[in-house]
This record gives sequence, C-alpha cells and structure tokens, in this order.
Amino acid sequence: MVHQGVDYYVPALVLGAALLAKLPALLRGWRSPAVRMVNLLLFLPCAGFVFSSAPTITAVNRLTGISNLSALLVHCILTAYSCASLVLLDYWRGGSGEFARTCRRVRVWKIGCGVVIVALVGLFALGEVPVERPRDFDTYYASTPFISEMLVTYLLAYVAAGVATTVVCWKWVLDIDRRTAHEPKTTVDRSLRVGLLVLVIAALGNIVFGSLKLTAIAARWTGRNWDALNESLAPFITVSGMMIGVGLLVPAYGPGLIDRVWNPLLGITALRPLWRLVRRPGPAPRNAMFLPPPWYAGPEQVLLYRMTTIHDWMLELCAYCTDEVREPAYRRAKAGGAPEREAVAAGLAAMFTAAADARTRKSPPGTDQSDLAVAAMHAAEAEDRDLLVSISRALAAAPGRTGRRTRRPYGRGRARGADANAAVWMP
Repeated sequence: MVHQGVDYYVPALVLGAALLAKLPALLRGWRSPAVRMVNLLLFLPCAGFVFSSAPTITAVNRLTGISNLSALLVHCILTAYSCASLVLLDYWRGGSGEFARTCRRVRVWKIGCGVVIVALVGLFALGEVPVERPRDFDTYYASTPFISEMLVTYLLAYVAAGVATTVVCWKWVLDIDRRTAHEPKTTVDRSLRVGLLVLVIAALGNIVFGSLKLTAIAARWTGRNWDALNESLAPFITVSGMMIGVGLLVPAYGPGLIDRVWNPLLGITALRPLWRLVRRPGPAPRNAMFLPPPWYAGPEQVLLYRMTTIHDWMLELCAYCTDEVREPAYRRAKAGGAPEREAVAAGLAAMFTAAADARTRKSPPGTDQSDLAVAAMHAAEAEDRDLLVSISRALAAAPGRTGRRTRRPYGRGRARGADANAAVWMP
C-alpha cells in the first residue's frame, strides 16, 4: 500500500494549505459535526500522502524501530477516511426530523471503523514484517500469518465502504432528479448532484482498486506473481482519493463560489455592451454616489458598482431618449418573431443607442418624448427584473455592433448574481 517517492508531498501540501485556510471556520464552528468532518476529510488524506512517501517511511522506521509501521498507519488512515466520508454524507442528507436516525447511522459507521482499525493494529502486532517493503508490502507479506488476515480485513472494509458510498450517493442523485423533475434545479442542487456523481465515480474506483489488490494477494497464495498489477495501482489510489475529496468539497463550497464568484463574473461580462454604450465621457463627478471599487474587490462588489453606475448613466441619457426610436424598433423585433421580453429589450436598446449618439452632437429633445421613454422603461422593469442584462444582450446582437449574439450567462433562469443588487431604475 505504501509507495516510494516524494511526489506525494505535493498533494499533501495542497491539502495542508486548504486545511489551514479552513482553520478559522473550524474554530468558529467546532460544535458542528459537519464542519468537523469536512476538516477531518482534509486532514486524513494529507496525513495519508505524508506517510506514503519514502522519506517519511524511513523516518518513522528509525523513530519507532518498527519496520513497515507506515503501512499500518496508511491502512488505518484510509479506513478512517472512508468512514468519515460516509459520516459526512449522513450529516448532509439527514434533515432536522431525521436527527436521531442520522446519529444511529453515524454511530454504526464509527463503531465499524473502530473495530476494523483495532483489528488491523492487533493483526499487525501479531505478525512478523522484518523486511522493509515500501513498494510491495501487500503482495510481499500476502502469505505471512496474521499479516495476510490484516490485508484482507483492510481491503474488504475498503471495498465495503466503496459499495456503501456508491449506493448512498446514487440513491441521493435519483432523489434529486425526482424532486427537481418539474422545477429548475437550484445552485445547491446542481453542486450537490455534481459532487455526488464525482463520489460515485471515486467509490467505484475504490471498489476496483480493492478488488484488484485482493486478486494480486490471492495470486500470491496460489504461487503466482502478480506484483506488476499491485504496483500499477499506486497512481490509481491517489487519483481516487483526491476525487473523493473533490466530491465532498464541491457541495460544501460550490454554491458559494457560483453565487459569489461565477455568476457575478458572468453578469459583468453580460453587461459589458451596455456599459460601453451608456458610459459618460470624461471623469466621474465628485458627488458620485458610488466610488469605483478597489483593485482587490470581489466580483459581487464590481457587479454592484457596474449596475449602479449604469443606472446613473441611464438617468443622464433619459433626457435624450425618444419614444419615436423605441417604438419602431420594438415593432420590428416583434415582426421578426422575437418573444415579448426580447422585443422590449431591443426597443430600449435602440432608444439608448440613439440617445448616446444624440448626447454627443445635439441638445435634448422635448420633455414629452423623454417622459414617454421613461414610462416605457418603468413598464419594462416591472416585467423583467434583469432588464439591464436583456438590454445589453440586445445590444450585443444588434447588427453593426458585435455581429453575433453573446452566450446566455445564466441559462434559462434569470441573472442570479445580478438579482440581489438590481435596484429599480428611477428617473
């Protein structure tokens, strides 16, 4: 199970950095079992990679005087890691009404893990492993009394944990699909579904890994040498372990990253054509309500600033707007088969395009025309909460500007990152 090479230190450093980053949250939420499990799932693979590296193997042997102790440590760590994965899944899935049932399942997993670890330690203590075997410990000692039983116990528990994880995750995926069959999936649902599918793939990989290990050990019992099969599994278990970590972290951090980073970035991109059209020439006035965000500002803050500034600039352009431009553009879009929402956005896009041109070369039109334009804008806002995105999309699709339609930033739903900050446009 333990393999030579210092390359295991690289993922260990990555996991260690993630664990340090999560330390403040761990201290604040120590009472939450789910928080403790998330941090444990970062610590255990980090420790497993450290104890699997050749320098650590040598150091452990010298410090303890026990040959191949790292093999036992890694087997125990991976057993605890499999148990912690199942425990975290139970905490996530169990609602407030199922707290007692969740606690019983968690207790069963913990007791089973404890029994396996005690059995591994006891069998290792009873066996004899005098020759240090960092690469082929499993097959080299496959026929050694007590050590062979230790290896079979570990691998059977590892396969059983993989089967349990696969069943739990796949049932959960099916539950999500049934629940969201007639309604759009939320960000939480999508992140959870992706994480569960990754866990299913990783768990199936663990089942294959454990089965092939058992096959190589059984071959030793019959006098065959299938050590090449055992050695080829070294990178396999590394990838599988990292996938389990990813599958567990995606549901925990995916929704926050999507709502606070990805969707705002898409919103900033979607608003770029409208930003360029309505922006005021020259520096911002001293009495501007919102100052530009600092360079280190997050996407949410930048999106809020952009939307607020676009609103301010549209207020200034209001004096140059005329309904004589908007109405024909709206009718042309409707005649071309555009849905009502897109036709309204196309009319407003044409109106603000003409207003931006008029601002640079002539005086504002009469107030009657601008009042009609403002009324049309109010009516459009009442029907489309993402009106700025719709107008910007219409600008990008208009002939003579980009020549192509920009990608819809939020799929079928509305612009999630912009929703929370979309103030009502007011004249």
